[in-house]
Formats: sequence, structure tokens, C-alpha cells
Amino acid sequence: MFQPRSPDEPFRRARRKTTGGFIMADNAGKKSGTGLNVSSRVMIVMGSLILVALVGVIVALAMVLNNSRTEEPSHETRSVVVNEDNAEAVYEEMVNAEPVEVGYYEAKMSTTWHFPDGTSPSYDAYVENVPENSHDVYFDVELRTTGEVIYASPVIPRGLHLKDFALDTDLDAGTYDCVIHYYLVDAEQREVDSLLMAVQVVVEG
Repeated sequence: MFQPRSPDEPFRRARRKTTGGFIMADNAGKKSGTGLNVSSRVMIVMGSLILVALVGVIVALAMVLNNSRTEEPSHETRSVVVNEDNAEAVYEEMVNAEPVEVGYYEAKMSTTWHFPDGTSPSYDAYVENVPENSHDVYFDVELRTTGEVIYASPVIPRGLHLKDFALDTDLDAGTYDCVIHYYLVDAEQREVDSLLMAVQVVVEG
């Protein structure tokens, strides 16, 4: 279980069977003008049909295997946060950062988010995936009382942050106790682990 760090800082860092038979003819065993009796010709025809069927099966299998290799991932993916203004600094920090110990995730975030109204961006919501972490992350914000997801974030790469975003749900004015559900993901956005933290959402008007 990932353990966020203590909130002593300005931000909380936490996968047809076919049957056939021989045709018996009255003149079986008699040679025809081609030098082959009827039985032999029937067997040759059947042998050819079997060969054609085998080739068809091989081609079909090859097509199935090829399609399975090129099939797109079935899991949902999200957009990715890009902070162009600090890309160079982030890269430098990631190179020099000491990694967070395996089994931990450092969540840096503000714990109270204010929104002027239910549709406007917040002016103090902030979530960062610090360079020391080992995975990219995205999160969902859920109302503690109902479990309704009121915001689904894009993927935040290591070293980048997300701030001043608007909720996906137009909430009435009020204070809402929420749960922020972090999902740590690999390069294909497949979930590796997750953790929960508390956040308070204040809609002012």
C-alpha cells in the first residue's frame, strides 16, 4: 500500500469437422482411358481437397495471429499533461532526483480547492507528480457521500503538475468532502497501483 508523506509542508506530499467416405462404384478396379481406376481418381480428388482445406486453415490462423498483434489496447487512455514552460527544468530535475523508495508514492497537492462557481476553474487547486516518483499518475475526485466522480484528470507525467482546473460536474455552492483516488500507471496507462487521499472542494457561488 502506498503511503503518502506527512503533510508538514505547504502542500501535502502523499485475455468444422468434415467427414467423407469413399465412393464405391460397380466398375471399381477397372482401368479407365487415363490408366487410373475410379477408386484411384476419387482418392486423388479427396487428397487435393484435403490439401486445399489445410492451406485455408493455415492462412486463417496467420490472419488471426496478425490481427491479435496489431489490436489496439482495450483499456481507456487519457490525455497527458504538458507544462511547456518548465519542460527543461523538469528534465534536469528528473535526471538528478533520488527515486522514492519502491512501495511509496509522494503526493504533493493542496488539500482544499476553491472554485468561484460550479463551472469555473479553481484558483488554488494543485496536484504535482514529483520527479522522484517511479510512475506517471492520474486521479479521480469522488464525493465522499455518494462516490460520484466529479473530476477525472489527465495523466500527469513524473515531474509535471496540474493546477487551476474546472470540475467535470457543476456543483451547487457549498463545501464538499471528497476522496482523491490516485492511479499509478505504466507507459501504456495500465494501472500499477493506487492510493486514496482526502481533499475538500469549496464551491463559492
